[in-house]
Amino acid sequence: MNQQDLGSGRVWRVFMVAAFLALGWGLSGASTAVGQPGQPVILAIGQWQGIDSFHQTQGKAILVRVPDGRRFIRFEDFRVTNGPDLYVYLSGHPSPRTGAQLHEGAAFEVARLKGNIGSQNYELPADLDLSKFKSVAIYCKRFSVMFGSAQLITPP
Repeated sequence: MNQQDLGSGRVWRVFMVAAFLALGWGLSGASTAVGQPGQPVILAIGQWQGIDSFHQTQGKAILVRVPDGRRFIRFEDFRVTNGPDLYVYLSGHPSPRTGAQLHEGAAFEVARLKGNIGSQNYELPADLDLSKFKSVAIYCKRFSVMFGSAQLITPP
């Protein structure tokens, strides 16, 4: 991709098509946070960051709304250091590095982590107010240790 592609939004369109095809939802055109009727909408996206040299995460976290109104967190090219009792959380902190920061402001336990490698989807409750959350996090409940987080950014 060249600078013109980056500035024109082409990168976002290419990424969105790939993400939705992977989810099993086809696109007839690009969709942004404004969206087009009948098309999935990317609400926010973030890059996973590990907490330290031992607790590593990588890949992308995508917050998406599908045409029927359901919302999901999608992990793409995801990998996290394996650990016991790992859970997915939404956090009001933009980049939590501790359990205290994770629970600062707003925190919502989404689900137990499905796997430490690979793409995965987590459906969110319809009544969950997403405006309270600034990141997605992987947290070990047994030892109260953060493994990584992805700050959620609204696409252009």
